[in-house]
Amino acid sequence: MRPRNRAAAAALALLAGATGAGATAVATAGSAGASSDDARIKNVIYLLGDGMGRTHVTAARERYYGAHGKLTMETMPVVGQVSTYSIEKNSGQPGEADFKPNYVTDSASAATAWSSGVKTYNAALGVDGKGGLVPTMMELAHQAGYRTGNVSTAEITDATPAGQMSHALARGCQGPTYSAGSCQDTAITGAALPTSDLRVTPIAEQIARNGTADVILGGGLSRFDAADETALTDQGYQVLGSPASQTPATKTDLAGASGAKVFGLFNKGNLTIEKFKRENPASVQAQEPTVADMTRKAISLLDGSKKAGKGFYLQVEGALIDKRSHANDAAQTLEETKAFDDAVKVALDFAKADGHTLVIVTADHECAGFNIIEKGTFTNAEAAAPPTNVDSGNTANSSSPSRTSGNVKDPLRSTGPVNGAGAADPKNFAPATFRTPDDPAGVQDGDTAASLWLTYLSGNHTGADVPVFAYGPRSEVLDDSIDNTDLFDIVGAALRVTG
Repeated sequence: MRPRNRAAAAALALLAGATGAGATAVATAGSAGASSDDARIKNVIYLLGDGMGRTHVTAARERYYGAHGKLTMETMPVVGQVSTYSIEKNSGQPGEADFKPNYVTDSASAATAWSSGVKTYNAALGVDGKGGLVPTMMELAHQAGYRTGNVSTAEITDATPAGQMSHALARGCQGPTYSAGSCQDTAITGAALPTSDLRVTPIAEQIARNGTADVILGGGLSRFDAADETALTDQGYQVLGSPASQTPATKTDLAGASGAKVFGLFNKGNLTIEKFKRENPASVQAQEPTVADMTRKAISLLDGSKKAGKGFYLQVEGALIDKRSHANDAAQTLEETKAFDDAVKVALDFAKADGHTLVIVTADHECAGFNIIEKGTFTNAEAAAPPTNVDSGNTANSSSPSRTSGNVKDPLRSTGPVNGAGAADPKNFAPATFRTPDDPAGVQDGDTAASLWLTYLSGNHTGADVPVFAYGPRSEVLDDSIDNTDLFDIVGAALRVTG
């Protein structure tokens, strides 16, 4: 069904003056001071590798550049780490008496943490742990006169991009049709909300009407319909492709875009993985732009139409790192991490030339316990029993009860590399193996002689801290162990939109 009142998105105007736990009042235009313009941050580019843990970065570096190489993100001068936990439903914020942590976040609660500065429950967007509306950084930047952009390789209504442009009790309330079950959450509100309430208005409907982002590029065309297209064109957006006819845009359309406000979706769902496009250059999917292409165009559009005295705020998501990690497909995970790093290079090159741009690269959470294991060894998932627990050098180091045997491969669970000899066995838990630039000629992916052996712990998120890399004015504040809510404060201070 559809909401009875499409005007629900107008409630966003109420957020302009919101001063809850996640934000203070929008700063005045002159609050930055008149003295040090040379060091002033005018633009922030925030790049998010969804699901990208420290091992994702290490493995992609070794895969493509070898032991002595670096990804572009690793060349950035500031490196820190970010904690990512969320909270349970109806929990207070950290430090409050009713605070209840959830140590493993999802993408929605993580997106709310950095975009609104509050902890919330998994699946929530733009609301706190008790369902209260909180403004987002992109809303604050837009209200303060900055140009704004949102780029993703996922559906643009998915958690990470939606966290900057919408408010929802449940991330599944995307559109164009919806059920009460996918939008309402009576565990938070106590009773069903009227369909005119912003928090149960489909995310696509909010995005198409609130004008929070000037440039929107990604996937998810099927989430939008003809009424959404009309709403976009009425606001002056150049619409690439067509929600009305469900015709996705192409990279050729993107290249020709020139409006101050551009809305372009290049697939009905998530964008296509780079590995498929590379292996099928004549396919329809190969007409989709890369995340680097979209980042380059978004920067060009935003920077070319800046308002006097203002810069821009751009968020870029490499979403398929997470989605392919959930699938435990190491080959696709590596290629998506490399594609995301190519987008980082686009942003970093711009920042170096511009001199007034802060670039932040991080992740929302780690996905699947991605790990590099010793060449020639095997994982616990392949074993008939866990490793032995006996220390012959010091018997006091043995736990009780000890395991005197184990660490033996189970032939039913290990039949060679999952991308090599064991590829046809659905019960195989063996690692995936990949050649690197350090391997001799002739070594192929899937060979036991390949030097990079990769495995996964699970098919779900983990609670591990994630890396953060930064470049530009004031980037040194990220050289630390921080929480994901701190990113809201850091970006807000850089743009001078929070007190």
